[in-house]
Amino acid sequence: MNPHQLSSGDLIADRRAEYAQMLAASGDHAEAADLMRQALELVPDWAAGWFRLADHEEKAGEREAAVASLARVLDLNPEDIFGARLKRAVLGAGEVPGQAPSAYVARLFDDYADRFDAALVERLAYTVPGRLAGMVERFTGGATLEHAIDLGCGTGLFGAEIRHRVGTLEGYDLSSNMLAKAAEKHLYDHLGEADLSKALVASGLIAPDRPEYRADLAAAADVLMYLGDLVAVFAIVPHLLQAKGLFAFSVEDAEDRAGNSSAEGFVLRPSLRYAHTETYVRSLCETAGLEVLEVTRATIRKDGAHDVAGILFLSRKSL
Repeated sequence: MNPHQLSSGDLIADRRAEYAQMLAASGDHAEAADLMRQALELVPDWAAGWFRLADHEEKAGEREAAVASLARVLDLNPEDIFGARLKRAVLGAGEVPGQAPSAYVARLFDDYADRFDAALVERLAYTVPGRLAGMVERFTGGATLEHAIDLGCGTGLFGAEIRHRVGTLEGYDLSSNMLAKAAEKHLYDHLGEADLSKALVASGLIAPDRPEYRADLAAAADVLMYLGDLVAVFAIVPHLLQAKGLFAFSVEDAEDRAGNSSAEGFVLRPSLRYAHTETYVRSLCETAGLEVLEVTRATIRKDGAHDVAGILFLSRKSL
């Protein structure tokens, strides 16, 4: 449920919040913020309401007020299902977190599951699954792979592209709603919840019947954008792959048009997604014992009217 659907439990407060949203839709963000403050006088512990207020304040140009409202969100909701800590960082308050909160990512995609395929493929010109599958197919000469793991499988867009080339296909995601949509497509031999930000033993990717070193392909299509610091991911992946196993994945490109890039290797964008540099990713591959086989730069989807630049990688485990 998105923040605009989360009820305060108070009819009058909810009604004021709805009117505030109507004002915001018409472009009157300052009045929307004032009306939202009135709603919060009735329900001061309404975390979703404070998040809505912060949005109105930001769009009204009241940055400091928005930062304070987001701090209130975090006080009320420490697990941060709204991504308030990310938003504060984008507004220049506090350090950039190394990753999006798992609770935020799970809720985001739970909300998105029903419209995910139509939104990405039909309206946002999403191309990553087909491009990654093409890179794998060109390198393998179209040979059938024994065992593939789709990390952050979502509704199964990459699975649909690779299913005809693999014997066994596993899919993992943080979002239970996404997994339910993937199950409807009957593409996967196993589906499960997993968290790439955790250590291998706690990630959900290993079990007695799903041992280490079982796959000859792992893929992460449009997944790493929710993890800034990718060290945990590149610690996990080699433990999933057999010797010479492939890892195909995408990132948003952190280099701007002038060729400048982040010294840290990743940046948090206003979209609340992370972008990474090629240099940073290559260094992680080297440390993880992954040989980079192919790198492709491409527009990977739209973000509103703007193209999102991405980098697609195909790598191979050395031993």
